[in-house]
Amino acid sequence: MVDMLKAKPLADAAQSEVAAGAARWREKGVVPGVGALLVEGDPASAYYAGAKRKMAEKLGIRFELLAFNRGVTEEELLAEIRRLNEDGGVHGIMLELPLPKTVNPRRLAEAIDPLKDVDGIAPANVQACLTGEPGIYPATPQSCIRLLHGYGYSLQRADVVVVGRGETVGRPLVPMLLREQATVTVCHSRTKDLASHVRRADIAIAAAGVPNLITPEMTHPGLVLVDAGINEKADGGGITGDVAPEAAALAAAVSPVPGGVGTLTTVILFENVLRALELQELAGRLAK
Repeated sequence: MVDMLKAKPLADAAQSEVAAGAARWREKGVVPGVGALLVEGDPASAYYAGAKRKMAEKLGIRFELLAFNRGVTEEELLAEIRRLNEDGGVHGIMLELPLPKTVNPRRLAEAIDPLKDVDGIAPANVQACLTGEPGIYPATPQSCIRLLHGYGYSLQRADVVVVGRGETVGRPLVPMLLREQATVTVCHSRTKDLASHVRRADIAIAAAGVPNLITPEMTHPGLVLVDAGINEKADGGGITGDVAPEAAALAAAVSPVPGGVGTLTTVILFENVLRALELQELAGRLAK
């Protein structure tokens, strides 16, 4: 029987803690607020932005969704980020991806105030994640690790394979796993014989954004699979992960898609908002 690493119990507990934390800030006269920038045109991005808005309402966090048409310029988005940086009622800034090809996401990330960067993409937070210094870390890597901890899987001395080297999941996940005392192998699109690496692993974290990338011949009965991939199904009927269903059935444990990493990631994003508030308070920048 495959152990299903469903995120809902962990997400529900985290949601209660975030709601309580937001309430404590309101009691101190600070209403936690988030500004999210969305460039229209990608249905999945719009869906997740809407899900974040609903979650914010549950948590007692003010959420402003700023939607732009596909013709928006990079300078217009940079100007909006600067405005949010200066707005004392905004404590967290979220940048919804993907962006049009005419916009450089690195320039936008560099423009976000690190103390409001709840996605963990500003250079100062990228560096903090790498070194373990105080900062705001990306939510999806945090979700992967918390899901494993929540189901009693230790990372200490475990052989972990990360499949994918993207800037929002794979790359920040590696130093976080190393701090957990795991032995980490990173695989990617140019890895020779991906199957041999996954077969040797105790834990494999799939974050490549390629449906059915992890196949049955890569799997073994002791393997724990964390599926951080989110892909639209070919028929348009929902989302699927990077792990093929036939591979999941042969593993010791697997996180479902949907209902796994993504479910917990949404709540952790709002944990990052509370973290941002703490950092802003320490810096003497909170307006009451």
